Amino acid sequence: MDFSSELNSSQLEAVIHAGGPALVIAGAGSGKTRVLTYRIAQLLSDGVPAYRVLALTFTNKAAREMQRRVASLVGETQAASLWMGTFHSIFGRILRVEATALGYSPDFTIYDAQDSRNMIKQLVRELGLDDKVYKANDVQARISMAKNMLITPGAYAQSENIRQADKIAKKPAIHEVYTRYAARCKKNNVMDFDDLLLQTNILFRDFPDILEKYQQKFEYLLVDEYQDTNYSQYLIIKKLSALHHNICVVGDDAQSIYSFRGARVENILNFKNDYPGYSLYKLEQNYRSTTTIVGAANSVIARNKEQIPKTLFSMNEEGEKIKIIRALSDREESVQVVNEIYRIARDERQDYSRFAILYRTNAQSRLFEETLRKLNIPYRVYGGTSFYQRKEVKDLLAYLRLAVNREDEEALRRVINYPRRGIGDTTVEHLQEIARQQDTSTWNVLENVERLDRFPAGTTRRLLPFREMITGFSAMARDEGAYTVARHVAATSGIIADLAADKSPEGVSRKENVEELLNAVKAFSETAYKENNEDRLARFVAEVALLTDQDNEKQDNVPKVTLMTIHSAKGLEFPTVCVVGLEESLFPSAPSAHSAQDLEEERRLFYVALTRAEKRLVLSHALTRYRNGEITSPRPSRFISEISPDFLAITAPRRAPTATATARARVAIPDERVEVEEIDHSRLHPVEREEIVPGLLVYHSSFGAGKVLAVDGLGGNRKARVYFAKHGAKVLLLKFAKLLAEKE
Repeated sequence: MDFSSELNSSQLEAVIHAGGPALVIAGAGSGKTRVLTYRIAQLLSDGVPAYRVLALTFTNKAAREMQRRVASLVGETQAASLWMGTFHSIFGRILRVEATALGYSPDFTIYDAQDSRNMIKQLVRELGLDDKVYKANDVQARISMAKNMLITPGAYAQSENIRQADKIAKKPAIHEVYTRYAARCKKNNVMDFDDLLLQTNILFRDFPDILEKYQQKFEYLLVDEYQDTNYSQYLIIKKLSALHHNICVVGDDAQSIYSFRGARVENILNFKNDYPGYSLYKLEQNYRSTTTIVGAANSVIARNKEQIPKTLFSMNEEGEKIKIIRALSDREESVQVVNEIYRIARDERQDYSRFAILYRTNAQSRLFEETLRKLNIPYRVYGGTSFYQRKEVKDLLAYLRLAVNREDEEALRRVINYPRRGIGDTTVEHLQEIARQQDTSTWNVLENVERLDRFPAGTTRRLLPFREMITGFSAMARDEGAYTVARHVAATSGIIADLAADKSPEGVSRKENVEELLNAVKAFSETAYKENNEDRLARFVAEVALLTDQDNEKQDNVPKVTLMTIHSAKGLEFPTVCVVGLEESLFPSAPSAHSAQDLEEERRLFYVALTRAEKRLVLSHALTRYRNGEITSPRPSRFISEISPDFLAITAPRRAPTATATARARVAIPDERVEVEEIDHSRLHPVEREEIVPGLLVYHSSFGAGKVLAVDGLGGNRKARVYFAKHGAKVLLLKFAKLLAEKE
């Protein structure tokens, strides 16, 4: 198969790589997915059986897109036989086959983050620990870190360094929570996300025959976004490729931005040491952005020391220079940025889906949301509550999980009294206490409840119908297709009737969400696995548990401005991108200032932000910003000055509008120096707090003449930032400032 007419020379070299280790450094917008797709198609056309190719991605969305493209090149049949998917889905698939070796049954269910937190909360209570100290989020993060570093509960408890760190953090009992958490998960036949990697490593470590089986099976291994792999993923990849050495990884060290999740940029930087004799291919032509944007990104990332050298170039048009908006306040920043979006959309007749506002932290979205609403501009905040995290959806999913795995204690707790059937919290706690005493599962206690003589007769009568219902669901799930079971569960459990009884708009919406979940099961039954005779509820439940935020997202047909963190934007692109809040201690973040390594990651994050833009890029910062309830005066981000001036268009300074035009003031000043006009002292009079607005000339008895830069707060907490000609910028509490102004 000849792809020479469809690829550039660098892409083609990577695609036809003969064999052995290969590192493909794919710069932003350089056709990474294209190379991976054609590389797989090339292998298949060379006669490699599809089932001997393993391709690992980070999202199901990416895997589906690659599979679709491969199918268009080599046909549906071969594409369907590929082992292609996310790390978690592929290793989850392997674990289901080999589960018994690890003491699990193949029908184990997978806990999402909320399920894990719920169990941790319960364990903290059982251990008599203070839940204000042992917060579920913090404990979960600590356990997740340990698992990603392949630290088991036993190793955690025996590590003096780890135990000492927990003592310093005033959480010395985390090892006890971790130990109980792992034991409870195994007893309930569940794994969490991190277990899918940890248990795969344990499987390959403790059962060399199983490892050899998969080493023999996967002759060719391809890995997408290799710079985002953590230690656990890195080790699995290294083990699987140890026999054939046909490993091809694609990534970009300049886009390694997930160290907070455990990702290690060292994995890609040290590839040459891990795989001697490797071949290196560089994809440096950017097909996405203008030459101006690419040049700006290059000038920034060149300052990083730890990197694989490359120079991105573009054959696209030069495009506009990058606009820098310098606003007086964070609120005014939102006004100027949104007005810029409105202007472009109006003048160029573009719909709002072509615009994105990117920020460093989620909290920054608030002001932009408010401003967009005021101008009636539709928008969506990426990363909100996903479809599968809504209560009514999780309720039905809990029933489906129980149908697959009756040992799933979190699912049992969630629905044993929903819809209400008179089984209170006390009864549930009693069931769990008996399970702990007998070292068994809550379901096992429920199966034998009438023989225990531990509950009043009325309670037992209420428990038995629930038990029989779940037993029936379980039997049906073994014999019937996923949609048939799911529809039966939704009706028989009483969920549909309960939601239908609520006629409020919210109630109608909740019922629609449940129907949408059933639609998802139906689509699964009709397409995903029917050809492979895998139309089973267990498969659907496993797939849902592994969905990412991108996979969960539901779209409507209304074009909307996208608001998201830069971390969430990786892999996406927009014609116009606005990167906001470019100030020291915000971006780069305050903690990164103390570490050269962390600062380099912040710079990579900025590089990712720049390279999301196709045609137009807007960068903004504010001279004053509310943080932690106080007005601050941040310096512009160092990253702005790291862009070559050749690519920038800085907004020219101009006088602020009159006092009545506060929020929409389009004022931009290049630095802290502000021109303060002369004041006619004969016309000075006391001014009310409400009359003090940006742009107003004022006089202070100690500091002299000045100009108001920004005002924030209400009533007695109203503050102003004023630039005084002789003393520079000051922040004044207006109820004490006693400012004077010229009388009109």
